[in-house]
Amino acid sequence: MTLIGWSQTLLFFALVLALTKPVGAYLFRVLETDARPLPRVLGPVERGLLRLCGVSREEEQTWGQYTASLLAFSLFSVLGVYALQRLQHLLPFNPQGLPAVGPELAFNTAASFTANTNWQSYAGESTMSYATQMLGLTWQNFMSAAAGLGVALALARGLTRRPGPEGRKTLGNFWGDLVRATLYVLLPLSFVAALFFVSQGVIQNLAPYHGVTTLEGAKQTLAFGPVASQEAIKMLGTNGGGFFNANSAHPFENPTPLTNLVQLLLIFVLPAGLTYTYGKMTGDTKQGWALFAAMSVLFLVGAAASYAAESQANPALAVAVAQDGNLEGKETRFGVAASSLFATVTTDASCGAVNSMHDSFTALGGLVPLVNMHLGEVIFGGVGAGLYGILMMAVLAVFIAGLMVGRTPEFLGKKIEAREMKLAMLYVLIFPLVILGLSAVSAVIPQGTSSLNNAGPHGLSEILYAFTSGVANNGSAFAGLNANTPFWNVSLGVSMLAGRFLMMVPVLALAGSLVGKKVVAAGPGTFPTQGVLFTGLLVSVILIVGALTFFPALSLGPIVEHFLGAAGKVY
Repeated sequence: MTLIGWSQTLLFFALVLALTKPVGAYLFRVLETDARPLPRVLGPVERGLLRLCGVSREEEQTWGQYTASLLAFSLFSVLGVYALQRLQHLLPFNPQGLPAVGPELAFNTAASFTANTNWQSYAGESTMSYATQMLGLTWQNFMSAAAGLGVALALARGLTRRPGPEGRKTLGNFWGDLVRATLYVLLPLSFVAALFFVSQGVIQNLAPYHGVTTLEGAKQTLAFGPVASQEAIKMLGTNGGGFFNANSAHPFENPTPLTNLVQLLLIFVLPAGLTYTYGKMTGDTKQGWALFAAMSVLFLVGAAASYAAESQANPALAVAVAQDGNLEGKETRFGVAASSLFATVTTDASCGAVNSMHDSFTALGGLVPLVNMHLGEVIFGGVGAGLYGILMMAVLAVFIAGLMVGRTPEFLGKKIEAREMKLAMLYVLIFPLVILGLSAVSAVIPQGTSSLNNAGPHGLSEILYAFTSGVANNGSAFAGLNANTPFWNVSLGVSMLAGRFLMMVPVLALAGSLVGKKVVAAGPGTFPTQGVLFTGLLVSVILIVGALTFFPALSLGPIVEHFLGAAGKVY
């Protein structure tokens, strides 16, 4: 560990902190007010798109209608991306003549990109045509991020709104949120980011692949394509799916330390800004800063643990090779510090992009990304998913606080009663049930274990990481697992859809339950939710829920691997 290494993490966090308020204020302006920028230019576009959706600007939906719209749109997205892959050999923009994608892999990829997971059981440059990359995958990067943002806004509205006229309980309009998030937030920021990436050497073209001869006389094929445009929304939308198999470790995707820093900022900027947006929606920005503080504590602890672990020499090589940290699987242009920070950020934010191979991390270094995901998308999380994830945990924290003082808990003046707690617990329990259930099955059947390249605890970690990444809508992997088999493609595809939509439905149901509740005045027994005490309780609840749920599995995986590695036993 070095001072420069720590400085990179602190500089990154300082930039995130500086951007949180202006980005959050802008999100509030374009998504919750009518004072949107460029009304004469973008206003007609917005109205035209809403007209195509068959809705008016003033029309709002109940939680059931909002959920139905979300699920219908997502089903169409899965079918559309699936069809595009199966027909890509018949479509233009396929200069390499790549064949149609197989049915199981096409299902896995369609489910993955619709669920904002971007798990990739394939090498992009040898599997997907330019048409599939642009019309299917990049398009869905925008749509899945906008949908997640809409669900977060719906929950925030449920917490902050009063019952509407004639008792109507509405949460906004899914189609309106989708259009505004895309038009005013994702598209313009992605356009600027893509231009920046091109200026730094990220490629953007439709040229066929090019064969070259190396200095040693070997033949090599350079893959080209529209990379910068996908790279921008891949990071901004916390999607993570790389154009190339090596993802952000590839020099055509992430050529310099500066592009690496900007990619990290793009991952965190919207999830962090949404905490301030939430504060503005409550009328008390301290509410949002309390959530930001809880996220920040968990992020900084994870970043420090990852850097400390990866700064140690690999015990299997320490005797034979002099090492300055664990450099296996890392790009020398980034080094240990930037690679550890990237691994922490991408698993905090359910992004899944990687600039190093997590399977090559030390046992404790690989434990950090696993724990980040096991905490359930609450450490900034994905676009939208981070906010609604931590708000669900905040509801649980407020309920526990109410039990401590023996009164019905309140959150923003609304009573948290039996129905709300059932929905919150349903959200909490679905996550480990899918991860641990599918991991257990895969660890004992031949279809699961035959894909492992490692035995013992590391092999178990690979299985656990795969389903954790899928259900947490992350998409990164311990790359020692061959997931491109019928069993893994189907099981991971199902896990990604479950982790996305089976958890969104309770969120929207909770929002619908809360939006109609009357607001009661704060009293002596009201637990304040904007101070240090609440932040501490929230962090504690998140850690306790994650530890109690996943610690036994982690003990059999990376923790025991660490102790065995120290004793000279490796897998």
